[in-house]
Amino acid sequence: VQFVESGGGLVQPGGSLRLSCATSGIAFKIYAMGWFRQAPGKQREMVAFITSGGLTNYVESVKGRFTISRDNEQNTVYLQMNSLKVEDTAVYFCNAGDNLRPRWDFPWGQGTQVTVSS
Repeated sequence: VQFVESGGGLVQPGGSLRLSCATSGIAFKIYAMGWFRQAPGKQREMVAFITSGGLTNYVESVKGRFTISRDNEQNTVYLQMNSLKVEDTAVYFCNAGDNLRPRWDFPWGQGTQVTVSS
């Protein structure tokens, strides 16, 4: 299994970024996919997930600003991030899990750095 995250960068507060996670080695379309982030000195936290059927859920702090989506033909999951805040600064990762009780326990990729700063 391999996750390759991309699309991070340096952006000013209020700006936008679109992250991508290309996935291989699993039957992508049957898995829920999740985006996670880890800020310096903090534990990794879930940001959003999308089930194989397209149902989505978000951590409270990003609701209304972030949108998760997936392309089952391209085996890719996306995270559109708008109205970015300094506190969104972190390394962002993706992972796959069961739809009902996801454990998100596939090997992690290298992630993509998102830095929000003026």
